[in-house]
Amino acid sequence: MAAVGLIAAKASDLSVIHAARWLAPGADPVRALATHFSECLPPIADPDRRYSVELGRAAFRTPLLLGGQASRAGISCESCHQNGRNNPDFDFPGLSGAPGTADVTTSLFSTHRDDGVDNPKPIADLSGPKSALKVSQDPSTGALERRAHGGVTEEFDGAEPPAAVIKGLADYIRALSPDACPAQARVPLRAEDDLDNAVRAVRVAAIALGKGDKPTAILMLEAARSQLGLVYERYDAADLAKPRALLAGASADLAADIAALRDARPGVDGRLAAWLAEQPGWSRVVIAQEIASLFNPARLAALQSTR
Repeated sequence: MAAVGLIAAKASDLSVIHAARWLAPGADPVRALATHFSECLPPIADPDRRYSVELGRAAFRTPLLLGGQASRAGISCESCHQNGRNNPDFDFPGLSGAPGTADVTTSLFSTHRDDGVDNPKPIADLSGPKSALKVSQDPSTGALERRAHGGVTEEFDGAEPPAAVIKGLADYIRALSPDACPAQARVPLRAEDDLDNAVRAVRVAAIALGKGDKPTAILMLEAARSQLGLVYERYDAADLAKPRALLAGASADLAADIAALRDARPGVDGRLAAWLAEQPGWSRVVIAQEIASLFNPARLAALQSTR
């Protein structure tokens, strides 16, 4: 399975969940890990724009976009900007000052932008009023695309992303709107959420493949595997072997498709279609066992009490 989030299952402590590793001291781990910000993304009617936004949305959620130390730590854009908002509980050693801050000019994740100064800044809410954001979101300026590119390749030393990914990141951020924020700011985090993110990434990969954009299709499949990993790491109990095996098998199938794309072997489009057709069946099994997993607030609280 993917390196990010896919660890040997063990019922030991909250650190089996990657997000718990950068949780601020004093934060309520049950609230922070069992709920998340709701997403402020309106429906998008235009198919081309919807494709670009979905592409950016998936890239936003995978550490493999950033590469280097961030990828190895499991950090993605989503880690700081939870569902495109901010993360007041984010506290990464060497990167944060007060909780909810990050220093993007440090050598911890980048060899390009280290300014030698410890100057963490509050993490911006990308779903807030556009006037409060520092970078112009006017598509005609290209400022947001340049910011996204610099964030990936300079702040985090990531590899050069496909052009469609940079456009997608910018389009996703542009699409976020305070007018689309649900009434409930925080909602329960479910296995179904991460599984849906994986499915959306595979669908985008299939479209990218149809467009002949193999590098983007590969990144989208890696993004899907990352999302499966977020589920897998919470299915840590010994009696969850069946859903873990299903998740591992689904991820292995996508890994095989990635290898086939890199080797220019045919048939990936058909296998992705089959993966999507089979997904509802194995997902039902995974979701049915969620109560025994670390998506369950009671299980999180039990582990927290042993710390």
